[in-house]
Amino acid sequence: MTDLPRPMVASTLAGKSPPTTEVEGLHRRLGQRQLTMMAIGGAIGVGLFLGSSVTIRLAGPAVIFSYLLGACIALIMSYALAEMAVVHPVAGAFGVYAEKYLNPWAGFSVRATYGVAQIIAIGAEVTAAGIYMSFWFPNVPQWIWVVLVSAALVALNAMQVNRLGEFEYWFAMIKVAAIVTFIIVGLSLIFGIGSRSAIGLANLTHHGGLLPAGWKGVWLSLTITVTSYMGVEIIAVTAGEAEHPEISIPRAMRSIVWRLILFYVLAIAIMVALVPWNESRNSSTLSGSPFVTAFAAAHIPFAAAIMNFVVLTAALSSVNTNLYLSTRMLFSLGREGYAPEWIGKVSRNGVPHGALLASTAGIIAAILLAIFAPRNAFLMLYGTAVAGMLFVWLVILNTHLQFRKAITSERLKNLPMRLRAHPFFTLVGIFLLLAISVTTFFVDGLQWSVPAFCVFLGLISLLYVQSRRSGEKSRTTEDTSITNLS
Repeated sequence: MTDLPRPMVASTLAGKSPPTTEVEGLHRRLGQRQLTMMAIGGAIGVGLFLGSSVTIRLAGPAVIFSYLLGACIALIMSYALAEMAVVHPVAGAFGVYAEKYLNPWAGFSVRATYGVAQIIAIGAEVTAAGIYMSFWFPNVPQWIWVVLVSAALVALNAMQVNRLGEFEYWFAMIKVAAIVTFIIVGLSLIFGIGSRSAIGLANLTHHGGLLPAGWKGVWLSLTITVTSYMGVEIIAVTAGEAEHPEISIPRAMRSIVWRLILFYVLAIAIMVALVPWNESRNSSTLSGSPFVTAFAAAHIPFAAAIMNFVVLTAALSSVNTNLYLSTRMLFSLGREGYAPEWIGKVSRNGVPHGALLASTAGIIAAILLAIFAPRNAFLMLYGTAVAGMLFVWLVILNTHLQFRKAITSERLKNLPMRLRAHPFFTLVGIFLLLAISVTTFFVDGLQWSVPAFCVFLGLISLLYVQSRRSGEKSRTTEDTSITNLS
C-alpha cells in the first residue's frame, strides 16, 4: 500500500473516500447556481475581451476551429472530473484523487502546482484591475487601486462561503450579460437586423481565406485557447463545500461546460466576422477590443466606458475565484501534513484563514513582480503557470484511468454523469494535452513555459521529499514515546 498521510490511511483501509467536509471543518453552503457561476467567473477572464488578438493573429478566422478543439478537451475533462468529484466530494479535489489512485507525490505536486498557478493569475488580474481603474482616475497611482482591490477581495474571502458564492454569482453575471449582449449586437450587425445594412460573413473568407495560416495556425493557437477552458476543474474544488454534491456537481458541470463552449465559440466567431482578422490582430488595447468595435458600430453610447466596467468586473471576478481556489488547495496540503499545521485549520465560520493568509502572501509577491520586474520575467512566470495547468489536467486524466480500475461496476452504473467509451476519450485527452505541451516550444512567449515549469516541479518535489522525511521522523518519535510509556 502507498504511504498515505495518517488522516487518509484509516479511511482508505476502510474502503471509504478521504475525509469529508464534516471532518475537514468546511461548511456545505454552496448551491448549484453559485457553483456554476463561480466556475464561469474563474474560466471567463479578460482574455476573451482583450487577449483574443493573440489567438486571432495565430490562426485568423480559423481560430473558431481552435476553440472547438479546446471544447472537446474540456468536455473530456469535465466528465472525468464529475465522476471522481461525486465519489470524493472533498476540498482537495483532484489532489486527493491523485494521492489515492496514483501516489502521494502526484497528490502533493498537483495541489502545489494548482495553488501557485492560481496565485500567479491573481497577481496579474489584480494588477490589471488597477490599470482599468486608471481609465476613470488617471491621476491616482495604480498601486493604490491594487492595494484597495486586494484588501477588499481578501476580506470577502474571509466571510462564510455562501456569501462569497453570492458575490461571485453577481460579478460573473455581469460578464455573462456582456457576452450575451455582444452576441446579440454582433448577430444584428452581421445579418442587418434593423436599419443598418448587413456586414455579412465576408470577413471570414477574405484577407487570406478561412485558413490564412493553415491548420498549423489552428494548432498553434490551441496552446492558448485551451487555457480559456481551464476553469471547469473549479467545480471539483468547490465540491467540498457544495450542498448535495451528488446532485449539484453533475448539473453544474454540464451547465458550465456547455455555456463556456457556447459563449467562447459564438463570441470569437462574431469577432472575426465583424472585424477583419488582420486588423483586430493588432488591437491589444481596450479601445481596440472587438467588443468596443461592436458596441460603437451599434451606436451604443459610452462603449469604451461600458467595456472598461465589464473588464474590471471580469478581473475582480477572476481574482475572487482564484483566491478561493488557491486557499482551498493550500488548506488541503496543510490538512494532510504537507504544509504547516496552521494552514490546515478552519475558523468558526468554516473558512481556512491560515491558507487565505498564505495565498495573500503569494499575491503580494506576484503583484510586486508584475510591477517592478522586467516584462519578460513576468511573462515567463505566467507561461510557467500555463504549463502548470497543462500538468494539472494531465494528472487528472491519468488519475481517472486508475479511478475507473478501482471503482466497482455497480457504483459506476449509479453515477449521475460518466464518460462513455472508456478509456478511449481519456487517452485521447492525454495525447492532445501532451502534444499541446510540446507545441508551446513553437509559440512566441511560451517557448520557455515547459522548461521553467520543470524547474518549478523539481523544486516542489524536493519540498515533498523533505516533508516526507520530516513526517517519518515525527512518526518515529511518536512511536518511540509510546513504547517508552508502555
